[in-house]
Amino acid sequence: MKRILLATAATALIAPAAHAQESVNVGIILGFTGPIETITPNMAAAAELAFQEANDSGLLDMQLNPVRADSTCIDSAAATAAAERLITADNVAAIVGADCSGVTIAIVNNVAVPNGVVMVSPSATSPALTTIDDDGYFFRTAPSDARQGEVLAEVVTDRGIDEVAITYTNNDYGLGLAESFTASFEERGGNVAMTAAHEDGRGDYSAEVAALQASGAQHLMVFGYVDQGGRGIVQSSLDTGAFDSFFFADGMQGQSIIDAIGAELDGKVVGTVPGSDNPGTEAFYEIAEGAGFDGTTSFAPESYDAAALITLAIAAGGSADRTSIRDHILTVANEPGEEILPGELARGIEILLEGGEVNYIGATDVELVGPGEAAGNYRVYEIQNGSFETVEFR
Repeated sequence: MKRILLATAATALIAPAAHAQESVNVGIILGFTGPIETITPNMAAAAELAFQEANDSGLLDMQLNPVRADSTCIDSAAATAAAERLITADNVAAIVGADCSGVTIAIVNNVAVPNGVVMVSPSATSPALTTIDDDGYFFRTAPSDARQGEVLAEVVTDRGIDEVAITYTNNDYGLGLAESFTASFEERGGNVAMTAAHEDGRGDYSAEVAALQASGAQHLMVFGYVDQGGRGIVQSSLDTGAFDSFFFADGMQGQSIIDAIGAELDGKVVGTVPGSDNPGTEAFYEIAEGAGFDGTTSFAPESYDAAALITLAIAAGGSADRTSIRDHILTVANEPGEEILPGELARGIEILLEGGEVNYIGATDVELVGPGEAAGNYRVYEIQNGSFETVEFR
């Protein structure tokens, strides 16, 4: 009853504006085409769910209107042009995205920072983004691959494996992850027999696979994309018998690879993807199911959290001003304050409008450290019986 009364009081305070709410555009730029196109629909749905939750609360004196744009994931020029349209033509207050690291770096440098627009990426994980000159406008809810490389090295060596080969997609994401994993694996006494880049978009990866096989390694680290070269490498490896033991990084976790390859993957894949087993994770899965999409897929929880942080920063600053959003994201993301989980954004907005503080926990146990990036937890999975089965969290 107390919460209902508080909500009523808060609504009354802003009632004069309720009949003339402005529409504030917020951008969602993800690779709706390209090498992760089967992952991004649920990411976008998750971000839009958070914005809709805020709108449904009726507590803000504005309606948040999500506007989608296609980053392509791989074409920096196209991504920059799409972001430019969001910022100039659509006048977005902030952006959820981008997704892949290379296009994210391009947008940060060429569009977002010059125009003073916050970006909160749910999936750009390159270590290069840690030190990017962003004037405080770039944040991410997925941890850096500097952390993922360490986790993967632990996972591999804990399974008694001391030699691997690495294939990585030839971009900032793939290279950064390969370097991070190699450093951590070698520190733990492991040997990388071969490291080789692969290009996306090829129809035949037999030559790349033959070279990796010739290294003598029995286990293959695949740092690629689920809808492009990474999948092609795995398929060719299985077809030729070159490898039957794979370790996937986050870009390879998606139902499309199981649909494409099938039972051949069972028992042959171990992978990592950002994830947490905190109470907010299950809460998010439930509200995602109610909204009609699968919240367990890669980076969907991080996408919800990215949009939620933008929403709460708007409430904390009492404005959709771009600089105000920047200045309040760390405030709502960390202690002190009342903990807020998925499905509780209305309560968070209410607290902030009354001058209180919130600590947004969200779907991924949000804690932003250093220059606004996630501290980082990972879900370790295996492919068994045609599905991604969670093994542990690290």
